[in-house]
Amino acid sequence: MASLKQRGLTAAFKTYEWIEHRLGLIQPISKAAAHPTPANNASWWYVFGSAATVLLIMQVMTGILLALIYSPSANEAWGSLQFLNHNVALGWYVRALHGWGSDFMIAIVLIHMVQVFLFGAFKFPRELTWIVGIGLLLLTLGMAFTGQVMRFDQDAYWGLGIGASIVSRVPWIGAPLVHLMLGGPIVGAATLSRFFTLHVFVIPGLLLAGVGVHVWMVLRHGVSDWPMPGRIVRKSTYEREYHELAEKTGIPFVPDAAWKDAVFAAAIMFSVMACAFFFGPFGPGGPPDPTIIQTAPKPDFAFLWIYAVLAFLPPSIETPVILIVPVLGIAGLLLLPLFASEGERHWARRPVAVLTVSVLAVSLGIFTRLGTYTPWSPVMDAWTADPVPSKYLLHRTPIERQGALVLQNKQCRNCHALDGRGGQRGPALDEIAIRMTEDQIIRQVLQGGGNMPAYGNALNPSETKALVGFLMTLRGNNLEPAIDSSRELTHISELQLLQPPQPVRKVR
Repeated sequence: MASLKQRGLTAAFKTYEWIEHRLGLIQPISKAAAHPTPANNASWWYVFGSAATVLLIMQVMTGILLALIYSPSANEAWGSLQFLNHNVALGWYVRALHGWGSDFMIAIVLIHMVQVFLFGAFKFPRELTWIVGIGLLLLTLGMAFTGQVMRFDQDAYWGLGIGASIVSRVPWIGAPLVHLMLGGPIVGAATLSRFFTLHVFVIPGLLLAGVGVHVWMVLRHGVSDWPMPGRIVRKSTYEREYHELAEKTGIPFVPDAAWKDAVFAAAIMFSVMACAFFFGPFGPGGPPDPTIIQTAPKPDFAFLWIYAVLAFLPPSIETPVILIVPVLGIAGLLLLPLFASEGERHWARRPVAVLTVSVLAVSLGIFTRLGTYTPWSPVMDAWTADPVPSKYLLHRTPIERQGALVLQNKQCRNCHALDGRGGQRGPALDEIAIRMTEDQIIRQVLQGGGNMPAYGNALNPSETKALVGFLMTLRGNNLEPAIDSSRELTHISELQLLQPPQPVRKVR
């Protein structure tokens, strides 16, 4: 028995030697896995890079499975996803894993970048590691955007139209860029083919190559040591101090430090699997139809904040912000390690860095929240779905009740809520008579202002008189008559007749 076991071990060792002699990869990989790292680096704060790599592997595997059935044709893409959802065993689950894996990967990569920034790990000698990491973040976002296009539903179709509109604003080369992006002047069959190529071949290839370079540089320069207050990074002494620290307190990355990476990566994978199982895949929504213009396309979760920012921008500065701010932001991130390669690394000694991260995190959270329910978008059917509550019509005169009818017929409820129901683009009207005087309401209705169009040409004097009469009764919980409605509002018609024609402002 012992002889049989010994022969088996000998055969295994000879097989190992044969493979290693031909490839020469096993020993370098073993040395890389066991490379020493400072003991204080075995922290839960250093697990995000490994988790992102594991998620990337999962995305590649699920993407290959989806590509076996997905048809990158404008006529068949939507149908092939429906086939995956309903006719292929666990097809819906593979789609859900791929979709939720994308969201988790973006979140983990962002957290990893914030951790590196706060720990000052972008400083010497890891400047290029940071720059490559920024490229990996942009490629990850590119994968997410092109992945949404793969659904080729209403959101994807109109989202592409919005994206093409943004690209067209680039001076001089806007039109050629749109043609390159869409494969023609409009969204068509060539568009999906190009985005499929980007999503399946170009971006994953760049992403895998970038991850390889990123990991190689981490191995070459070592995992950044834990930042300590007062420990200054100096190009002349840092590498010697790091190697001394690694020799003095170093532990093998595998297994002493890697077990936390493995535990966290496993937890993230189980989280993705749970979200996929309980929440299912993303879409597809309705089939793409350019004739349906009353639609409200939304991007995926990672891009909701951009959606909200663009919605709140005034039209006059929309194009400069779209074209300049992203370029400056990316350039600032890429140049950061070149201009701040030395100095303090601990976050307590870098208040500007902490403040920057805090402001950006709060801003992203607010705009993402706004993007989930789009308060700037009118509720197009509120004027028919949400009638004026009967309590607002009690003890009202005929002219005031006529004003409530004008409020509905002119679709004011699409943008203004009443008793908590209706749109949120404009302020709620429940207490408008407390907030504004009668003259202010008249001017706002006739001339518009802010995001509200001017209705001077859309209402005749009698409709304006009735509408303002009803609005002046809205005083919150005080539902008793607010004004003497027998008094004729003659100055409304006089003011309206004196108003010059007002163009209807664009509601974005």
